[in-house]
Amino acid sequence: MPHAPTRLPDSLAASRDGDVAILLLNRPAKRNAVDMDMIRGVERFFTTLSADIRAVLIHGAGQHFCAGLDLSTLQEADMIEGMMHSREWHRVFQSIEFGRVPVVSALHGAVIGGGLELACSTHIRVADATTFYALPEGQRGIFVGGGGAVRLPRLIGVHRMMDMMLTGRTYGAEEGRLLGFSQYFVPAGESYAQGLEIARKLATNAPMTNFAIMQALPRIAETDPATGLLLESLVSSAAQQAPEAKQRLRDFLEKRAPKVKHSD
Repeated sequence: MPHAPTRLPDSLAASRDGDVAILLLNRPAKRNAVDMDMIRGVERFFTTLSADIRAVLIHGAGQHFCAGLDLSTLQEADMIEGMMHSREWHRVFQSIEFGRVPVVSALHGAVIGGGLELACSTHIRVADATTFYALPEGQRGIFVGGGGAVRLPRLIGVHRMMDMMLTGRTYGAEEGRLLGFSQYFVPAGESYAQGLEIARKLATNAPMTNFAIMQALPRIAETDPATGLLLESLVSSAAQQAPEAKQRLRDFLEKRAPKVKHSD
């Protein structure tokens, strides 16, 4: 039956494909710009995932993934309100990045500002040929507030993000894959199908291993080498104790599991 978190706003729609929950940003008339109702709906979606969901796919309705924050929500906000809105975005995107299951984003059209920040909080990004990335904050008189200052420099570097914000420079999908905005580049109109295929594949992994990769790997990469090596040992030991992991190892050793092969 469809995955249906409670009280999602009209700007979001949820469905299900087997073990994969699918979240649609459904505000195409606004290029899926994010207001506070939508951001709180995203949080409800991720905090009410069914226990049997093993991966998530996020995509956008219409011609664009997400054009970022609905700037009309900032017009009357004072400093305290602006800060609290930013912290709310932080909490929601944290629940994606360090949640229970891996998340794939299928990108097309505009991936701008807060839309790029949302994409950066997902674990795998698939961009089709229509995708373009922008951070027009410098021209809008604002600053990123959804975690972009932390996540995006890890993908593309501080200098490149600074250039985008200062000058309004944009990047297209193919160049974006080479620079780290996405891991996959596909022809126009194919990001959803490719994203769903990847999400289905992730859903077949051992849940404990997926969890360890999402939770431990980013933290190990950012810590000092000695701490990272110790944490790696602990996580490796914990992951291989899971009953499903032991069964998968037996299947491989007894030649019931396929060997790794390369395909373009």
